[in-house]
Amino acid sequence: MHILGIDVGGSGIKGAPVDTETGQLLAERVRIKTPENAEPQPVAEVVNQVAQAFEWTGPMGIGFPAPLKSGIVMMAANISEAWVGLNAEQLFMDATGCPCRVGNDADVAGLAEMAFGAGKGRNGTVIMITLGTGIGTAIFHDGNLLPNTEFGHLEIKGEDAEFRASDAAREREDLSWGKYAKRLNTYLLAMERLFWPDLFIIGGGISKKHEKFLPLLSLQTETVPAQLKNGAGIVGAALFGRAEPGPAKKKPARKVLTS
Repeated sequence: MHILGIDVGGSGIKGAPVDTETGQLLAERVRIKTPENAEPQPVAEVVNQVAQAFEWTGPMGIGFPAPLKSGIVMMAANISEAWVGLNAEQLFMDATGCPCRVGNDADVAGLAEMAFGAGKGRNGTVIMITLGTGIGTAIFHDGNLLPNTEFGHLEIKGEDAEFRASDAAREREDLSWGKYAKRLNTYLLAMERLFWPDLFIIGGGISKKHEKFLPLLSLQTETVPAQLKNGAGIVGAALFGRAEPGPAKKKPARKVLTS
């Protein structure tokens, strides 16, 4: 099945058509900068631009940086507060004219890694950690996803973990790889003590540079880079989009006020 996967990130919105049976991208991905402040209507317009780049008219799956229930955004951390309570599925369907299913970005990246990447065939507890503008988490047990976990907001030394250990924090504070690894290690140790996982998968854009920091970690848990690297979000969004959108798509989208 061919589905357009779109990954809505804090810095960029990227997408490509995906063969959901193989996990292969069917065209070179398109990436457009995320609109400033990530307000709903401008983000929906960029998602439509990505779809139009492929002249897409079929089903779409979208990874989105927030917890969602039946397509409704429950919380906003690295996006505008205007998203909270908004039916994101309906908004994107209205913008693109295509069937859309929207899932948490870390969850869908985890689905891709479990199907085609570092988590394939792994049982027990597997935790996908995405390091980017924030920290995303996806937790699987024997291949089953516990959706909408937000352990990037776990408190570490009085601050959200993502404020200290995201890739954005590394860049913002110009941390050396050694100093960054210590911060990341502190966070992962906290996750280890909470879940005693069998595997950590480290994803996000920073996974392309995994050799600079993963060898510096000291954990009991096996820790590996995401095999799909930053493409996991696109592939996973497409996998998520295979299911039919839920009843939420039939509800009218809340009006978005624009100046």
